[in-house]
Amino acid sequence: MKNYQQALYDAEVLCQNKPHWPKGHYVKAQALSGLGRIEEALKEFLYCVALNPEWNSMKMEAQKIMCEMFFPAFENVHDSLTTPFCNRTSYTRLKPAFLSSINTQSSSEDGPTAESSKETILRLTKNPSQENDVYRCIDSSISHHDFYFEENKKTLGKVLSSLPSASLKRKFSSDVGDFQNLDVPSKIPRKDGDAPSGNSASFPIKEIPTNLMDASDFECSLCMRLFYEPVTTPCGHTFCLKCLERCLDHNPHCPLCKEKLSDFLASRTYKKTILTEELIVRYFPEELSERKKVYEEEMKELSNLNKDVPIFVCTMAFPTIPCPLHVFEPRYRLMIRRCMETGTKQFGMCLTDELKGFADYGCMLEIRNVKFFPDGRSVVDTVGVRRFRVLSHGQRDGYNTANIEYLEDEKVDGAEYDELVRIHDSVYDQAVSWFTSLKDNMKVQILNHFGPMPGKEREPQAATTSPSE
Repeated sequence: MKNYQQALYDAEVLCQNKPHWPKGHYVKAQALSGLGRIEEALKEFLYCVALNPEWNSMKMEAQKIMCEMFFPAFENVHDSLTTPFCNRTSYTRLKPAFLSSINTQSSSEDGPTAESSKETILRLTKNPSQENDVYRCIDSSISHHDFYFEENKKTLGKVLSSLPSASLKRKFSSDVGDFQNLDVPSKIPRKDGDAPSGNSASFPIKEIPTNLMDASDFECSLCMRLFYEPVTTPCGHTFCLKCLERCLDHNPHCPLCKEKLSDFLASRTYKKTILTEELIVRYFPEELSERKKVYEEEMKELSNLNKDVPIFVCTMAFPTIPCPLHVFEPRYRLMIRRCMETGTKQFGMCLTDELKGFADYGCMLEIRNVKFFPDGRSVVDTVGVRRFRVLSHGQRDGYNTANIEYLEDEKVDGAEYDELVRIHDSVYDQAVSWFTSLKDNMKVQILNHFGPMPGKEREPQAATTSPSE
């Protein structure tokens, strides 16, 4: 019924009557979790595990909460986004109230260790960006997990000290021992080999056994291939940069947990997860080399400006004429981004055709600038480059493509050339007369959109594409 407050009241009465019944503490933990009192819920889950070590589902519940509390994943968030994402309901940092309650309960037993516990709290709640001598890179949501694990061994011990029965402490400590015996690296060595300064000497460098590393652990859940340019979202999930961008084209939510990423998308400051990338380089060089080879082949294929050229089906464009575009469809977002990534910055523009999809003739456009908006839309400033004829129609990932050949004007001479010059001058004079007759506000709009009218060309056949006017 999700009446968590009443459920908590009933569970507290039950725990008083049967303090050693795991089911009672489980109900209480569920009620506390529903009320958002995560720290108290963790204690109750630990009671359950201590009372019944064989209860595997309860171990998973406790492990899930401890992972959320001890392993934050917010260091890949832009500074301006830190505050809103840290106010989420999921607990990614240890709350001072929870730690202080542990200190209070343990101070009567430990005595002088209370001061050292405060230092532990400060280290756990301190912003990782302030501990440059400990953290390898603040861009990574994974890079400091091992440091948090080392520190939180002490805190977990204090949680155990708060259990009421000494027998329960011993019983649960045997399970926790498995965590404490894990051989995890406490520090990623610096590339320059310099020894870290300050108190970081207490973190010994350890090697990860190669038999514990598996390339499948570093696969993107979207493309099912090895991470390439891995980035981590504010909610803690890692993807290939290109895979994440394609998902955000369609929906501004995390592909796995559906966390809203609108602010993350608006900033467009994707930072690579350094630790993940370094682990791949170090432990899977062959797989990375193959992955990089596949990526380069894809980029080479997308860079071809004669075969499978991307086509934007919209309006008619002309060489040398500016053509600003408002891009909002996911397929064209992907198309524009690929044109920028390959470095060609070019795509074709054709009119629509009811039978073929788009016309057989069009104009290549070159991207001069792209302005992105928070909702994913963009305004693309382009200018016409060359005319082309479509040889065959196709599609790629939702947008149209074509094999094309470029067109050039045939050169004429003699009487034909004289006729060409006469038509050229006549058209130019008509254009000037038309522009002069416009109202001032219309002139301003045209000048802002297309720029000033070019002068009359002395040689109409000099341009390889067409006269600029």
